[in-house]
Amino acid sequence: MTLYAYDEQGRSLLAVWGSGTGHRTAQIASVPETVEEASARSLAQAMSALSDAMWRTYTHPPEAAKSLEENTEGWRRAQTQALLPKVPDILRDPNLLLDRVVSYNPVEESAHRVGRALHRAGDARLSEAVIREARTELDAIERAGRGDLTGRAAHAVTLTRAGASPSQIAAADDLLRTSLLSGHEPFTDLDPAAASVAAAHWLQAAADATAKLTGVPPTAIVQEADNIEALPYRTPTTVLELMEQGLSPYGAVTRLLAEAMAVAEGLVHDVDELQDRFTELEELAARHSDRDPNFRAVLFSEVRLTTLDPARPAQDLLEDLLYGIRACWLLYSESAHEDFDDQTEEPAEHLHTDFLEAVRAEAQNTSNRLH
Repeated sequence: MTLYAYDEQGRSLLAVWGSGTGHRTAQIASVPETVEEASARSLAQAMSALSDAMWRTYTHPPEAAKSLEENTEGWRRAQTQALLPKVPDILRDPNLLLDRVVSYNPVEESAHRVGRALHRAGDARLSEAVIREARTELDAIERAGRGDLTGRAAHAVTLTRAGASPSQIAAADDLLRTSLLSGHEPFTDLDPAAASVAAAHWLQAAADATAKLTGVPPTAIVQEADNIEALPYRTPTTVLELMEQGLSPYGAVTRLLAEAMAVAEGLVHDVDELQDRFTELEELAARHSDRDPNFRAVLFSEVRLTTLDPARPAQDLLEDLLYGIRACWLLYSESAHEDFDDQTEEPAEHLHTDFLEAVRAEAQNTSNRLH
C-alpha cells in the first residue's frame, strides 16, 4: 500500500511507497491554511486505508480464491475489484453519514471515508489533487495486474500476490537463464511471486543436474549442501518435494504463498493437513517418550504454521529458492572436484561452466513446466 503523511512544516500531503530498490516519495498537494492540521492528518490516514484496500485487489485476486460462486470469498473479491473504477466518483460525491459504515465493500467504504475527509476540508484544489492521486494508484494497480511494473506499479515488487503474471514469470525465467548464480539483486524489478515460480523451475533443473552427478536424490540435495555451507534448506526442500509429488512450479509456489498469507491474517490454510501433522508428531513423541520426557515439548515447540515469513512471504520464498540453486552448485562443485586428480586444472577452469550448461539443458528439456 501507499502511505500518506501530512508534512506539518511544509503544510503538504505526501505519498510514500516501496519499490525493489527502496522507498520513493512524492508531494501530492499543498494543504491550505484553512484546513486544520488534525483534518489533514485524518485525510492522510483515510487515504492510506483506501490504498491498502485497493492494492489488496491486486494481492488477493478473485481467481486465486477457491470458488467464485455467490457469497464465497472469490465472489466478494470480484465485487470489490469491480468497484475500483468508481473510486474517483465516490471521492467527489461521498455519502456524508459521518462515523457510520455505509458499505461492507472495503474499497467503497474506504473511498467514502476519504470523500468525507475532503468534504470537511472544503478545498476544491485539495480535492482534485487527491482524486488525481487515486487515479494514479488505480492505474498502477491495473498495470501491475498485467505484469507492467514500471512507475508507481513498481510498488508491486514489495508485495505478495496470490498468483503470478505470465509475463513476469517469463521475464524471471529469462533472467535466470543468464544470471543463475547472481543472487537476489537482479530481481529487484520483478514481482517476487512470479520470480519464485521461475526460480522453482530452475531449482528443480539444478537439483536434477546435481543428482545425476552425485547420486543424491533431488529432494535431499539442498539439505545435504547445508553440510558444506549454512543454508536455509527447509523451504527449497519443501518446494522440491511438492514438485516431486506432481505439482508444477506454479502450483508449489502458490500453495506455499497461500499458506503464509492465511497465517498472516491469523488463519489456518488447511486444517486437515495441520491435524495430520499433529497426529504424526504425537505418534513420534509417544515412540520416544521413554528416552526423554521433554521430547514432546521440544518437538511441538518447533512446529511452524508456514515455512515462510508471513510478513513478506513472496520475498522470503524467492530468496530461499535462490539459495537452493546455490546449494545445488555447492554440492555439484564438491562432488566434481572429488572426481578429478589434484594435479589437473580442469575443475577450476570449466566446472562453473559445466554446471550452468547442465542446468540450462535440464531447464530447456522441462520448459513445459512453466506453461
